[in-house]
Amino acid sequence: MGKRAAIVGFGQTKGSSSRKDVNGIEMIHEAVSAALADAELGIEDIDAVVIGNMDHFEGINYVDMWSVEGSGGVMKPIIKVTTGGTTGTTVAMCAYYHVASGLFDRVLAIGWEKNSESDTTGAIITAYDPIWERPNMAGAIGGLAVDASRYMHDHGVTERDGARVTVRDRLNALNNPYAHLRQEWMRGKDVATLVDLLVSSEENQVLAYPLRMSDLCPRTDAAAALIFASEDVAETIAPVPAWVLAVANRHNTVYYGDLDWSLNETLEAASRQAFAKVGIREPLKEIDVCELYLPYSYAGLAWIESIGFCGPGEGRRLLWDGVTDMDGEIPMNPSGGVMSSNPIGATGVIRVGEAAIQIMGKAGLRQLNRDVKIAMATGFGGCYWADVLLLGKNKPL
Repeated sequence: MGKRAAIVGFGQTKGSSSRKDVNGIEMIHEAVSAALADAELGIEDIDAVVIGNMDHFEGINYVDMWSVEGSGGVMKPIIKVTTGGTTGTTVAMCAYYHVASGLFDRVLAIGWEKNSESDTTGAIITAYDPIWERPNMAGAIGGLAVDASRYMHDHGVTERDGARVTVRDRLNALNNPYAHLRQEWMRGKDVATLVDLLVSSEENQVLAYPLRMSDLCPRTDAAAALIFASEDVAETIAPVPAWVLAVANRHNTVYYGDLDWSLNETLEAASRQAFAKVGIREPLKEIDVCELYLPYSYAGLAWIESIGFCGPGEGRRLLWDGVTDMDGEIPMNPSGGVMSSNPIGATGVIRVGEAAIQIMGKAGLRQLNRDVKIAMATGFGGCYWADVLLLGKNKPL
């Protein structure tokens, strides 16, 4: 019999460009230990483990078995999930389904990546058709540059608009001790000044027009872990569990070229499905906070339109009006988001965890000054795949 499920614990390591002090197993152990401590549980309380990373990045086979000394999965049911950039959110969804199915009461979900030891471009190139796409768009930057150029052309967006997204998320990251990029030079400066500095700086070089260094997420070493619990035990573990209200995903295509790039159709479809499950008709008014998987700045404009927070071409207005700032109507990425930390296999886990702790009131300096009742987290990756999770303070009916 199906059961309601909630997040009752979250732990993560501090992001950095290279964690030379630990190997992958040790880094995983740090995140697992933090999640268990947050929930005041021991590894013996965990019934099953779900783990994921981009295993072909690091070239590690059978990550689920290789990592057991760090995950605590020895002699426990364990499953590996790998779905590109969506790995972290898919790991979370998989753990949720294991609990919601009634099979287990407490499931540990782990995401991790040591990008310093991986070949990201060598792996991402496989998402492009070998004949038509790889010569001019292979790797992460080329495809995103084409997407940004198309969006700028369609809606009259400028480089300043992209920089405004970067400034928002990097300023938020200053309140997050786990963020990889905490750019202290930004502290105390007003938004307009920072935008102008990013656009005009000769050091902020263009990598593939219109994308500059500041428009892109970093490559991060980090791990993160979530604990999902069934309704039978969740409220005995956490004073305020973050209940899973709905999940939805769209992993539709094999190559980037299969998509209609005039919109993020997978994110749009997944969002609509999740909203329908919860009965959300006006997401801008009904959702309190969002942790969105934005791997580059222009996604912070286009993808909020795909979700339905505003109409086509209106993302720029919401951004400049402060609607998505920490004190705005729909704060986005209080953690600093992917623009500030991107340990790919863990990135989606962090989005879900950061959304959960806003509901649980555990976000520290990045906690919103409001009662967070519904939080949204998204994942992006693969061939423009999308995952959506909605979390709530109130137990679903």
